[in-house]
Amino acid sequence: MRVLGINALFHDPAAALVVDGVTVAAAEEERFSRRKHGKRPVPFSAWELPEQSARWCLEQAGLRPADLDLVTYSYDPEIACPAETLGLDDPWDSLRQAYARHAPGFLATALPGLDPGAVRFVPHHMAHAASAAYAAEGAETSSVLVLDGRGERASHLAASRQGDRLEPLRAQLLPESLGLVYEELTEHLGFLRSSDEFKVMALASHGSPRMAAEIRRYVHPTGDGGFRAHGVPWAELCPPRAADAPWTARHADLAASAQLVLEETLLDLVRWLHGRTHDELLTLAGGVALNCVANSRVAREGPFSRVWVQPAAGDAGTALGGALLATAEAGEQPVPMPGAALGRGWSDAEIAGRLKTAAIPFERPPDIAATVAETLAANGIVAWFQGRSEYGPRALGHRSLLAHPGHAGNLERLNDIKGREQFRPVAPMVLTERSADIFDGPLPSPYMLFVHDVAPAWRERIPAVVHVDGTARIQTVDRRHEPLVARMLEEFERRTGLPVVVNTSLNTAGRPMVDDPRDALECFGSTPVDLLAIGPFAVRRSALFHTGADDSTGATGANGASTVYGGDHMGVDGSDRGAGESAPGADADVPQNIGGGGCVR
Repeated sequence: MRVLGINALFHDPAAALVVDGVTVAAAEEERFSRRKHGKRPVPFSAWELPEQSARWCLEQAGLRPADLDLVTYSYDPEIACPAETLGLDDPWDSLRQAYARHAPGFLATALPGLDPGAVRFVPHHMAHAASAAYAAEGAETSSVLVLDGRGERASHLAASRQGDRLEPLRAQLLPESLGLVYEELTEHLGFLRSSDEFKVMALASHGSPRMAAEIRRYVHPTGDGGFRAHGVPWAELCPPRAADAPWTARHADLAASAQLVLEETLLDLVRWLHGRTHDELLTLAGGVALNCVANSRVAREGPFSRVWVQPAAGDAGTALGGALLATAEAGEQPVPMPGAALGRGWSDAEIAGRLKTAAIPFERPPDIAATVAETLAANGIVAWFQGRSEYGPRALGHRSLLAHPGHAGNLERLNDIKGREQFRPVAPMVLTERSADIFDGPLPSPYMLFVHDVAPAWRERIPAVVHVDGTARIQTVDRRHEPLVARMLEEFERRTGLPVVVNTSLNTAGRPMVDDPRDALECFGSTPVDLLAIGPFAVRRSALFHTGADDSTGATGANGASTVYGGDHMGVDGSDRGAGESAPGADADVPQNIGGGGCVR
């Protein structure tokens, strides 16, 4: 059975393809369109579809739209209620509902050959739930909790998975919504609503929850698996912050207070759910499940022995969830997702061709992992572009910026490179087998969705990745699944004695993560990054811009001479820098005599 899942209505439009129960591809439209979150979550944008990501998913499997058995759309207008009935202030919501009802026709236009009769509406929160319940390893019996801003008429779903069956247990009707409360706070604190909620979570670590008692009057569990979350008078608690104004201790205290109340409410919901199911495994999805501080408290204090969070927990994940749910309901066994690397990938020859088109000098060292480790050990910043791109908002060793964790100044340095606020932390990546020696929390943690206490003995050794509260949001690396990243970590430890590398997403503020080689070159060319490791190739800033800086890492890596590509390269001062040819014995799939003509264009 061939099922294409589509998320489009609110934000984070995405597509996912499931064939015979196996997730073949999944990608967010923002990676193609280069618009953060794909679009803003307003009714006027509800018609926009993930056309590019959908076409790419089909191409990845060699399918045409006519070959699909089903297309799922993760919103069901038949069960939706008017916004005013739900107590929501959204006078244009009827426009959103109209677009949803016409989605089959829109999809058939966007994907010529598709039968609009093959499109099936899937309730939004059921798609979220399926994205967790069916994608998690070992989840044949599990409890599922979904929390976000809103769906058709609810903001929450508690469910139980028993084999192929997903049974709803409890839903909280709107306008009560933990997600919408957090969105309101995000806007009140001067950040972009439905986009920057993670900034509020980071800011909370700088404050004290002294306003929690007042917020609990408006946000609290009801003891029956539901909650109240509506009408918080934010302005009475703290004046709003303008987007361009500095944050104050009061802003941080408000964030800390709301974060604490969110965690308390979430814990109550989890305990109620466990009381109904008595399962060992809890799976989480929905935008609230991206709050890794709350996830960690659920894992630490909740009654479930294991907690698994969908890496694309936001609305993008409903594309996959809808396809998995349709697969299960058709009687086929959904296969757990193979990891988050479900997006676009590029062959060595394709990457070399892009580098040639960009007309820049590059080399092919014997071991790109060793070359990167050398640059990092010398305190260089590395743009790391390897394999297929990640599905979800976290950089997990495929589209990353890497740095040395032993220099405290690298936190400020990376935030400057990315153009973001200095209170924002960066994350450590570490081999799974080394993680328990340094970090205390849910392990393994391959998707960077929990926070961990950093062992006191390590805090001064890796200060760049230690947040102000002594925690770190880690990514554990399994060498069976990520052999190249594992080798890079080992090479770095061999040079520095540190088994940890700084990892943050390869992008700049307000832009989606880098997805294809052109994006990588544009990001590298516009930021002070020392090395771009793109596939097996290395592009050095000193060679690209002829800065004259001392290249302490050398050009050969650790294991011998590099194959160097260049030619007719014009320096930034316009002078002719001479020509070069590729070394004998270069990869036959890589274009030879690759020339350059200045900087990235």
